[in-house]
Amino acid sequence: MSDKPILLFLHGVGTGDPDGHWKVRLSESLNRIGYPGLETVKVIAPRYAHALKGADEPETVPPLIGKPPTGDAARQNRREFERRIAAIEFRLGSQDRGPGFVGGDALVDFAIAVPFFEQARNYLNDPQIRAQVLNRILSKLPDHGRVVLVGHSLGSVIAADLVRRLPSGIEVVGMVTVGSPLASASFGVDKLRETLQEPPTNLAWWVSFWDWYDPVAARRGVSSAFPWMIDFQVRTRALGPVAPHSAIEYLSHDVVAEAVGFALFGSRSKELAAIESSVDVQLNTAESFALLALRYAHLIKMRLDGDRRDRFAGALRSVQAMLLDALRAKREESQRQLPPALARLAFDFSDPSAMALEPLPSRHLSKEESVVQLTVIASENVILPFEINVPDDIKQKAMEELAAEMGLGSVFGADVFRAAKLAQDALGGSRSVNWVKWGALGAGAAALALATGGLALAAGAGLAGAAAITSALAAFGPGGMVGGLLTAGTLVTAGGGGIAFGLASPGTNAATLEAVVSRQLTAEILRKIQGLPSDPSVWRTLVVMEMELRREHERYDEFSDDTAPSIKELRTKIVTVERALICMRSFGIEPGISAEPETAPEDPVRDAWYRRVMPTGRRTSTSAETARTDP
Repeated sequence: MSDKPILLFLHGVGTGDPDGHWKVRLSESLNRIGYPGLETVKVIAPRYAHALKGADEPETVPPLIGKPPTGDAARQNRREFERRIAAIEFRLGSQDRGPGFVGGDALVDFAIAVPFFEQARNYLNDPQIRAQVLNRILSKLPDHGRVVLVGHSLGSVIAADLVRRLPSGIEVVGMVTVGSPLASASFGVDKLRETLQEPPTNLAWWVSFWDWYDPVAARRGVSSAFPWMIDFQVRTRALGPVAPHSAIEYLSHDVVAEAVGFALFGSRSKELAAIESSVDVQLNTAESFALLALRYAHLIKMRLDGDRRDRFAGALRSVQAMLLDALRAKREESQRQLPPALARLAFDFSDPSAMALEPLPSRHLSKEESVVQLTVIASENVILPFEINVPDDIKQKAMEELAAEMGLGSVFGADVFRAAKLAQDALGGSRSVNWVKWGALGAGAAALALATGGLALAAGAGLAGAAAITSALAAFGPGGMVGGLLTAGTLVTAGGGGIAFGLASPGTNAATLEAVVSRQLTAEILRKIQGLPSDPSVWRTLVVMEMELRREHERYDEFSDDTAPSIKELRTKIVTVERALICMRSFGIEPGISAEPETAPEDPVRDAWYRRVMPTGRRTSTSAETARTDP
């Protein structure tokens, strides 16, 4: 049997487009964006309009095939699916779940009740009709092969219902749904949401497209029902109350055709294939961090405009040249060549017309590996020593794209900023994340290094070994972009008494302590949001730090002036650590403590914090006076 995928198209209500207009339009769209048409593709488009009207003979619903994986196998399946879905998102653009609107479900329920949608009502409510439709579709399919599943309207519901009932030899290399009503609870046929609680093992990826004016989609995608897949908003050219829901209009859109074309034919770009084969080049710790930061900086640049973009591009060009020279010099000391991923970025900085190439899309990392790196990159100035104010929303969009490239999904990138905001609020920061303060760690890094006996001694498992940190910091120092990233990354992963005593010591100011604790707290909240295991060393470090600070306060407070700068500094440190501990306890990150069950299901991580620590909508935090009188 041919290895070429089969296109399986499942129609919605009505006659099922017997003339195949959908196929003609999709083929035209594929040609328009550079893919082959459907002339060489085997297309299966079962027509089941009659079956949706009534059951001819008693039939049983085909069974679910196989059992969902559990334990490590389930986590591995989810991780691999997220990597594939993130790659699709990177290709198609950032996902858009849609806001929905008040009364959207009622509108969909009303639509089901009208005569035109009688077929949909029959499929949802009559097991005999549902069995007849599913069996008819399965009878058209082979036992083995690769399938691209495309479903429109009710066809998207049937596709979701079908995917776990396919023969075990069939692999769904991509599922594309358009104009789907699956976000409505009315279409949860036979516990469909429970059946598809996790991605099926035979499904490579699933994307769904919705139009703002499509009444069936009700201004939202279907990821609210199936959070592991992704949605995209498209704007069709159709006018009128029903036309935007047309399968032909959806399949005329370039991004829909791109999804189907990629599933059928693979990448159109030879360059992408080269990228994918080169990203696995081994990079050391400093190089990996630097390359990721450069990629992030270029993604930021692409979103700027006017004078700010010109200045940022000039600064980035200079930083990239200096960085590559430093990395090359470090490699030459050991008589080694730069990895190709870095070598291709080299240019003659003395030639004003020479362009600084942007790094290729970043290599895939696990979520566990990415927590520290993206937390640090988001908080650091990636064009140091230059300083250019960039709006937070631009930084966040760039981070979302970076995360999507890395196989994490754009939501992971958004969650980095969400975690940072929650951490900043918990520590009493401004309503906007204070990136400048976060990026100012270099001033206290030298003192902190002395206090800890060297930052390398505090390095945790989340970044690199002590030997790697020692070597890199010796080459780059705690300043500059590379040294700053490594220093911050080391402090985020640091644990134990060394770092705790170093941060509590008089030689480390309160701003440095807050910057370090903010990063550590952000990483922990991000792990919580993403369902990753917490780092217990963060809690232990904060507890030891609090005890040491209280001892210092007891020692000096008895005789010192109430307004003494050292006393004020100690109180500020104590308040920062106390707030961090309260925040972690509220989120259920304290070892042995789980989040309270009464938190709101829509956003339990955020609401756990706001309900417990900010019940009136304002931050309620331990005051400096409380810290003084009850240290």
